[in-house]
Order: sequence, then structure tokens, then C-alpha cells
Amino acid sequence: MTELNTLVKEFQVERLLKSDTQSKSVAILGRISGQYAVVVIEKTAFNVDSIKADCGLSQIIDAVSTINSNDVYNWGKALLRQDLEQSPAAKVNLIYPATDTHIRKYDNQQLHYVRETPEMYQNYVVPYIHTMKGDRIQWVYNILFHGKESESVIYHDQSEDGFVLLPDMKWDKVNLENLYLCCIVNRKDISSLRDLNGSHVGWLKKVRDKVTSVASEVYGIAQDQLKVFVHYHPSYYHFHLHIVNVHHPGLGDGIAIGKAILLDDIIDNLMLVSDYYKIKTIGFILGENHGLWQIKEYREEHYKQ
Repeated sequence: MTELNTLVKEFQVERLLKSDTQSKSVAILGRISGQYAVVVIEKTAFNVDSIKADCGLSQIIDAVSTINSNDVYNWGKALLRQDLEQSPAAKVNLIYPATDTHIRKYDNQQLHYVRETPEMYQNYVVPYIHTMKGDRIQWVYNILFHGKESESVIYHDQSEDGFVLLPDMKWDKVNLENLYLCCIVNRKDISSLRDLNGSHVGWLKKVRDKVTSVASEVYGIAQDQLKVFVHYHPSYYHFHLHIVNVHHPGLGDGIAIGKAILLDDIIDNLMLVSDYYKIKTIGFILGENHGLWQIKEYREEHYKQ
């Protein structure tokens, strides 16, 4: 496999896909050896564990240029002292070769609030999910069953009801305040929360408890300082959980209303009504580049709500 450093050097920029001032990131479309690639560059948070008391600011700031001052207030621009391992300037994610789906995901797009009825789900989403299986999620099976990314795996229960826990690509693995883990379950019969029912409650509780226990033991973060949630619609249709530090300062829309649903709320809802997510109309934010929005009949049903 080609080293990331080599791929980044070969990346030829075509255009900016998206800039996010909240997460301080940019997504750029380009080519490597003639094939499309997407690179996401995100400025990293400060590694607070590396800031030592009784030391000067030179441990953080390399150079400063004054912008202005007024009374007791002074402000300027600065170059930060960087270290590639402990205080990197940015985190780079590269998708190569990138498909049209990848490009649409990271491109600028108009957003809509959609209320998806159970009928919309059955008539349009279920067939769509079938098209997003197979080779499109082979990378998931590579992690679960073929040992890929084994060097990053934190915990792996290979039983039928087990899961793998590993750092999410959104985390730099340095700053614990930005802790972001992903739990991918072994079972293949659950594509999203729509497939969950009351019979899954006990299993969901066991997964939740083990995930938070392992994360707490490995990283020294109290279990009540971890937030466990799922996305609807998810980025890929194989059931998985997101685990983040409650102090995480910038998740963009990843934890926003209309995207993230707390696992505890899912469990409570299923305990109240066993087929809750089968009969519920679910509201969420959907971008126009998403494959579901490309389905004319789905859009038409949305506008009828």
C-alpha cells in the first residue's frame, strides 16, 4: 500500500469542495495518477497535556506579529510551535480512489429538513440501502473479519453479537478532549436504527456498557463523560455507534439535531414501543447531494409532508 506521504505529494488540486469555519477544515477535490481523490484537511486542537506550568509561551508560540492594541487589550497573528507527533498543525484524511458518492458527500450542497414516513422508508430507502451494500462497505468487513486496521483496534469481540472498537478517522489520537471512537457491530442484519426493535434492547445495553467501560479504561475518561450516538441517515448502512468526549469542541453537524440520536434515547424508545422506529416518522437534515435526494419520488413524498 502506498504511503500517505507519497499520495499527498502526488495530489493535484482541481477545486475546493467545501470550507467549514466551525471545524476549521477544507475538503479539496483532486487527482492522483489520473484518478479522483478527496483530501480533507482539518486544523487540530491544542494538545493541552503538553502545556507545562512554569514555562514560557515559547512552548506554544514560535513567533507573533501585532495586529492592534487598545488599553489592556492586544491582539495579533502567530506561528505556533509544531511537533508532528504531539502538536501537529492539522489532520489529513485522504480518500483515494474517490467515487462520485464520496465527492458528493464532501461537496457544498443545499440542505433540507426531511420528515421520512415509514412508507417512504419502505418504498424508497430500503431499495436504496440495497444499492449501498456489497463492495461499498467492503472496507467495514475488512475491519471486522479480515484484520484490517488491526494496529488501531482498541477492542474486538469476534462473537456473533460482538463488535470492534477503534479510533474514528475524525480523531488525531493525540488530544483526549477530541476523543472520537467508532464501534462497528459484527452482525449484518442491522443497516440502521430503522431495523432495531424491542428484541435488541438487551444487546444494545451490553454493547453500550462494554464500549463505555473499555473506552474509560483505555483513555482514563469517566463513563459519564462519554456520549454514545448513532446517525440517521448513517454514512454507511452497517450498524455502528459513535463515541465522543462530551467536551469535544467541534463536531460540525455530526452531533447536531437532525443527524445524531443518543443511544440511550433509542433504547428507551424501544422499551416503550417495541417497533418504535418501524412506525415512527423520523425528521433529519438531508443534503441535495445525498443519493436519497436524487430519487425523484422520495423528494415528491417529502414535499407532501
